[in-house]
Amino acid sequence: MKIIGIVTEYNPFHNGHMYQIEKIKEMYPNSILIIAMSGNYTQRGEISVINKWNKAKIAVNNGIDIVLEIPFIFSNQSADTFSYAALKMLSEFKIDTLVFGSECNNKETLMKAASIQLNNKEFDKLVKLHMDSGENYPTSLNLAIKELSSVNITESNDLLAVSYIKEILKNNYNIDIVTIKRTNSFLDLDSDDTIVSANNIREKARNGKSIGKYLPKESLDLISLYNEEKLFTLLKYKIISEKATLNKYHLINEGIHNRIYKSALNSKNYNELIENIKSKRFTYNKVNRILMNILIGFTKEEACDFRSLEYIKILGMSGNGKRYYNKIKKNISMPVTVKFENYKTSQIELKASIIYSMLTTDSDNLELKSIPYFKD
Repeated sequence: MKIIGIVTEYNPFHNGHMYQIEKIKEMYPNSILIIAMSGNYTQRGEISVINKWNKAKIAVNNGIDIVLEIPFIFSNQSADTFSYAALKMLSEFKIDTLVFGSECNNKETLMKAASIQLNNKEFDKLVKLHMDSGENYPTSLNLAIKELSSVNITESNDLLAVSYIKEILKNNYNIDIVTIKRTNSFLDLDSDDTIVSANNIREKARNGKSIGKYLPKESLDLISLYNEEKLFTLLKYKIISEKATLNKYHLINEGIHNRIYKSALNSKNYNELIENIKSKRFTYNKVNRILMNILIGFTKEEACDFRSLEYIKILGMSGNGKRYYNKIKKNISMPVTVKFENYKTSQIELKASIIYSMLTTDSDNLELKSIPYFKD
């Protein structure tokens, strides 16, 4: 029996995710599928359009056996930090295979790019040179890899894949990798096929367009778009009232706090705020993450103190998932919880969940009340 790991966000769960699960089950019948999933906030610094409890329920109802939560302090981060937490928890749950979507769909290419980042002594020097010339970090990574090899990694899933593989190689995890060809582009917001990106679906939903053909009804019924006006108001208040101490928040450096303050004064909405802050060096995604850190109050000091995963939280399990977990739980080397417990890092998760409930139609904070979704 194969134990398959997937790193995902399900923001929202759509036809492409159903295709991936069906493809994996076709490739590996009778396997256990375990996902490491971002919760209410995603790796690109966005607020999830479905809360983490409902995402877990949808996942289990559609073939996933165990849902593990990537906490805010690791999900609202760079690809490397996000991948660290995801692979750490999946390895603790004894996966033997990691499956992910890939634009290039070439295992050797991705392995080569990861190996260069880890092992080539010139790599870090080249990255620094490109960053010193004004390039952002992801672009600098790709340029360095390209100069040291024939490999060109530019697409979003491939960039994440390289980070996953680096974690596997760095920690000597006994995990094989399998790629599934991605059939659409993250940047394509116009496609009307039955399988489109989650980004495409979110954009259509925000513009009031029908999205029913792109995702199962269960996802459609549970989408809860956050209130952008309220988000902007809360952020503007925090930025203006904390002008003198903005620099304390995680990812704020190089004087960007002054730019953030001026942009808050001169912007009329959240999207305009991002556009006014972002630059060649500070990408759209990085600005989003910075703003979420300000909103939640996640500081540089906390990011330094909480570099390691403190616990693993289960958000949902199938009957097969429960039986598998009961078989391996004695061999998991860190705490596993199914409810809110008073760990140091869980206090940040609680704060993040309270703010999430303020911004969405989820009228009540679920962090203290909810238990995992169990399906027999």
